[in-house]
Amino acid sequence: MKRRTFNNLLSSSSLVTMTPFLHSLDSHFKVVKVGVIGLDTSHSIAFSKIINNPPEGKSFDFKVTHAYPYGSRQIESSFSRIEGYIANIKELGVEITDSIQQLLDQVDVVLLETNDGRLHLEQALEVFSAGKPVFIDKPISAHLPNAIRIFAAAEEHQVPMFSSSSLRFGPSTQEVVNGKIGRVLGADTFSPAKLEKTHTDLYWYGIHGVESLCTVMNTGCRQVRRVFTEAMEVVTGEWEGGRIGTFRGLRSKNVGYGGHAFGTEGIAPVGAYEGYEHLVYEILTFFQTGVAPVSKEQTLEIFAFMTAADESRKRNGAVVTLAEVVEAAQG
Repeated sequence: MKRRTFNNLLSSSSLVTMTPFLHSLDSHFKVVKVGVIGLDTSHSIAFSKIINNPPEGKSFDFKVTHAYPYGSRQIESSFSRIEGYIANIKELGVEITDSIQQLLDQVDVVLLETNDGRLHLEQALEVFSAGKPVFIDKPISAHLPNAIRIFAAAEEHQVPMFSSSSLRFGPSTQEVVNGKIGRVLGADTFSPAKLEKTHTDLYWYGIHGVESLCTVMNTGCRQVRRVFTEAMEVVTGEWEGGRIGTFRGLRSKNVGYGGHAFGTEGIAPVGAYEGYEHLVYEILTFFQTGVAPVSKEQTLEIFAFMTAADESRKRNGAVVTLAEVVEAAQG
């Protein structure tokens, strides 16, 4: 099979053009049943609470009804949470299933929350085969090749999906995306960047600040270089048109999220953590429409950015192009 180029890979058929999910729902459904895969992350509980107990003034035609607990079985910081989170989600009236297939038989849409990105391809394939629209929480995978495979499999099965960090949809970040400071010329963001040996470095936690950066800079990053120390790191990306964006990853305790964007009409804060509600609302809208709020192109560029940063570290801070790492990921 002919290998696709970087640009062709990112511009091939997009999931956002798929038939809206609600067109295929039985008109007699009053509530859309949501299933959660993976109770090894606080997101599973937080998202379920928002959906099943909406904030004052909100009401949803969705309910989390079933959950499959696993989930990482190897990353201690993840699997050690499962027992407690099973108890937490049961308090929300959610039934625990013995398998993903059992969950899929009972629900209409899926939140794939498993914290271990290495499991996402295998779990997503079950969801795609069942034809269930799915949100895949960050990181979409532990390595770039599987991120590409997940999108390819979703397109093959014609199943709507998307993946995102919650920081993308924070109001301050979205104001900049929507033109508050004109055209964005550059941005600097920061976030925690704890490392997990089973994942490409920034995939595990640095993705939050990287996604904020790439959200306001949009696509078009060509190359990156990374300066790494045990305490922190700085990744500098160069975008088309001479624009420059940086991410500072911090590994000390009590680190927050934030940054600034620099535009043709001013400077504005971006990248703050402003709650999970904004992401959950985007997910539910996606389930209603079948239209992904984040394109495949954007998501794969974020993961190519982080992969290139990983390669730059291996090369002692040398410049690495995104095209290079995507070509290598395609095998």
